[in-house]
Amino acid sequence: MSLEADARRRLASVRERIARAAERVGRDPGEITLVGVAKRQSLERVRATVAAGLRVLGENFVQDAREMRERLAGEQDGEGSQSSVELVWRMVGRLQRNKLALAVRIFDVIESVDRIELVAPLAKHAADANRVLDVLVQINVGDEAQKGGARFDDAPELARAIAAQPSLRMCGWMAVPPAGEDPEASRPHFRRLRAFRDAWSEQDPGLARGDLSMGMSNDFEVAVEEGATLVRVGTALFGPRIDLP
Repeated sequence: MSLEADARRRLASVRERIARAAERVGRDPGEITLVGVAKRQSLERVRATVAAGLRVLGENFVQDAREMRERLAGEQDGEGSQSSVELVWRMVGRLQRNKLALAVRIFDVIESVDRIELVAPLAKHAADANRVLDVLVQINVGDEAQKGGARFDDAPELARAIAAQPSLRMCGWMAVPPAGEDPEASRPHFRRLRAFRDAWSEQDPGLARGDLSMGMSNDFEVAVEEGATLVRVGTALFGPRIDLP
């Protein structure tokens, strides 16, 4: 099977699985945005999937996103043509303070704001770029020491700090549950995040649009059933990641 045909097959399969999960719980599949996570994927695979119809890309690392974005949008491909497809780029990895300025220039949305000390400098860089930057608060739903994300108890203060900045727009919540083989193990974490979002919206409905970014290749159908509005899918969409040396 050609790379292009495989990309079309994978994209159609993921979209169908999202639709079926949504229908199982009475949701409109159009409410869910598929984010294709390009982490350690080849340019050729990402390009083929974009050609098949993917329009939202996520990256974990700022430098990798810059290279991928430039090559997709600005460099000539092997046939001498250039891409004119409009893509939305979302930062889904841990945000480092020394990469904030570059992140603001590259990404349309940053999903991984997880500590209050990032807010003021991020807002300054967004203001310097003359833009209002959409951001999500990342919550460490599994209380895992090795992962980024704010504690549930700290998340409201972080969200209020974001909302107080004219150059930032608080758009919702993101989570990466503990890794595991059983997708059902993620369900309680997704359910807790949705309940937190709903309670927050009742408390201050004007503060957040309330997106829920949750679910990856092994558990995105469970996430859709539990209310995800964004699912971040990598290997199920693109295939195995490139092994690093």
